[in-house]
Amino acid sequence: MSRVRVITLLSDFGLQDGYVGMMKGAIAHIDPTLPVIDLTHQIRPQNIAQARFVLMTSFPYFPSATVHVAVVDPGVGGKRRSVAIAVGNASDSPTGFLVGPDNGLFSGILEQHSVLQAVELKRSQYWRTPQPSLTFHGRDIFAPVAAHIASGLALSEFGPLIAPDSLIRLPLPPLIQNGNTIQGCIQAIDHFGNLVTTIPASALKSKNWLATVGNTGLPNVTTYSDRPSGTPIALIGSHGWVEIAITNGNAHETLNLACGDSVTITFPELPFDGGTNLASDRRSTFC
Repeated sequence: MSRVRVITLLSDFGLQDGYVGMMKGAIAHIDPTLPVIDLTHQIRPQNIAQARFVLMTSFPYFPSATVHVAVVDPGVGGKRRSVAIAVGNASDSPTGFLVGPDNGLFSGILEQHSVLQAVELKRSQYWRTPQPSLTFHGRDIFAPVAAHIASGLALSEFGPLIAPDSLIRLPLPPLIQNGNTIQGCIQAIDHFGNLVTTIPASALKSKNWLATVGNTGLPNVTTYSDRPSGTPIALIGSHGWVEIAITNGNAHETLNLACGDSVTITFPELPFDGGTNLASDRRSTFC
């Protein structure tokens, strides 16, 4: 008998309406013993980029073979595909399953893990109904399919195989390294207004660095309490990325920065090679 897997739910549904409960009901209809964890339902409406980041940074903290259902789906009922994906770092057991719309929200995980198998969800016998709502695939397709996967059904049962390289990726710009500078951009904004960049801690060349956004230089600190309240700072967040924050404040509102805005890291002790002022390109194509 296959072991029961954990299911997580992520959406932009909020908690005021009954949408989340309906998805859980669809799962319970198949197997009421399946453990279901609410990752978040407070993704900003239609914000695929935020969903991508939250899912990517949460993925490592769940047991192997967890089934992650993500529904931020502005194209629901349109031409975008419904998919289920098995990912891993080896050819043996999957490290996780992804179920949801093929619109880029899985791209953060796909950048870090190999796709072992991907299918398009075409077989309606595994849906809640063969005539699903055109506006609520989360309830009628994704939640039931996730329950069947968590109960041990093979991915190949749900529909035809699709090429891993055909899965939609968000156009996240690459890091630009130029002598003593690294340019990235803001990829997510959390509940506190902290601005999470695309620059990982592993890219920092020394402990002595300065972040710049627009014309504002931000000191590198270790914790939020290292500077007085109201001070703009840069630090490594718990997720492992360089983060722009305001001590006891909201960097998103105070600095008037948004997803896609350019961020530059400079290493003062490294020789300057005469490269461009990377911070001058304020907005990337991301988001």
